[in-house]
Amino acid sequence: MLEFEQLNLRLLGSEAELLDLKSALGYDSLCREIEELETKASAPGFWDDLENSQKILQKTGKLKNTVEAYNNLCSSFEDLQVLIEMGDEEGDLSLVTEIEASITEFENGLASLRLQTLLTGEYDKNNAILTFHAGAGGTEAMDWVSMLVRMYTRWTERHGFKTQILDFLDGDEAGLKSATISIEGENAYGYLKSESGVHRLVRVSPFDASGRRHTSFASLEVMPEITDDMNIEVREEDLKMDVFRSSGAGGQHINKTSSAVRLTHIPTGIVVACQTERSQFQNRDRALKMLKSKLLEIKEREHLEKIEDIKGVQKEIAWGSQIRSYVFMPYTLAKDHRTGFESGNINAVMDGDLDGFINAYLKAASKGELNGTGE
Repeated sequence: MLEFEQLNLRLLGSEAELLDLKSALGYDSLCREIEELETKASAPGFWDDLENSQKILQKTGKLKNTVEAYNNLCSSFEDLQVLIEMGDEEGDLSLVTEIEASITEFENGLASLRLQTLLTGEYDKNNAILTFHAGAGGTEAMDWVSMLVRMYTRWTERHGFKTQILDFLDGDEAGLKSATISIEGENAYGYLKSESGVHRLVRVSPFDASGRRHTSFASLEVMPEITDDMNIEVREEDLKMDVFRSSGAGGQHINKTSSAVRLTHIPTGIVVACQTERSQFQNRDRALKMLKSKLLEIKEREHLEKIEDIKGVQKEIAWGSQIRSYVFMPYTLAKDHRTGFESGNINAVMDGDLDGFINAYLKAASKGELNGTGE
C-alpha cells in the first residue's frame, strides 16, 4: 500500500546516517574500552583507592549509556521495518499513525546521539556555570535577566539536569541585576557554551504606563565547572575575600550570619561571589571553583599558554552585538544571528525549548559556518 511504501522510504532515508553514526561514535572502540574498565573493576584491590574506583565506574557507566543508546536505535530501526512490512501485508491502516510517531521518535533519537559526536571539546563533558548581568534598559533589563534565568532552568528540567543558584543580586524594583547558577549534567557545558553572549529583548514593557515598546539587553557568560582532577593554581596572596549576609530569602542561619563570600582576583580584577551554601567555608570553596572556571574560560578563549598570562578583565566582558533576539512585539520571533535559526513560538522558547538553537550552533561550528554576532 502507498502509505506503507512512503513510511518505508522515510525510514530507509535514515539508514545511511545510522551506519555512519556507528563510526562517528567509535562504537567498537567504546566496547573495547568498556571491557578494559570492567576488567580493572574486577581486579583485586580495586576498591583500595575509592576515589579512583568511583571515577572508573562513572566513566564505565557513561560509555555504556552511549553504547546502549546506539543499540536501542538499531533495534528500533529493525522493529519499525518489521512493523511496516506487517502493516503492508495486512493492509492495516490503523498502524500508520503509530508508525509515523515511532519513526519521528527514532529520528529524534538519532539526531540527539549524532549531536553528542560534535561535543569534542576538552571541557564539553563538564557541568556549566552561567552568569547573567543586566545591561542597558534599567528595570526592564533586570526583569529580562530573571526571565533568562527561568528559561535556562526550564531547559535544564527538560534534560533531567540539576540547577543550583550560587549568587544573585535583586533588582531595584523588579528582576535581578545579576545571577549565577550552576547546571549539573553530562555534557552541560558542551551544549550551553553556545549560549554565551548578549541576549536582546524587544517587547511592550509592563513597567511603562504608556505601553511603549522597549529594547533591553542582558549578557550571559558560560563557563565549564572545574573538576577535582583539573589543576588550576590560584595563589592565596592574589585573593581578596569579603564576607556579607545573604541578600535574599533563605533559612534563618543564612539570613543572620555573614556566611556569603565575595572573592576578588587581584591581578585581573575578576570578582565572584557565592551566598547560597550554609557555611562561609562552603561558600568560599564554591566561589574559588567559580573563579578558577572563569580564569580557565578566559585562558582558553584568549589562547593563552597559562593562567598567569591573564592581565585583566577588559577582554572578559564585551557588550558587542547580540547573539540572539527575542521579539514579543510587533511580531513574535526568537532568532539567532550567528546561525540564522529562528522560532516563531516565543512562549515555547521562554519555557526552555532551546535545542533547535543549540543544535544549529553545534552543527555550524563543526563545519566552520558561524556568522558571528549581528545587529
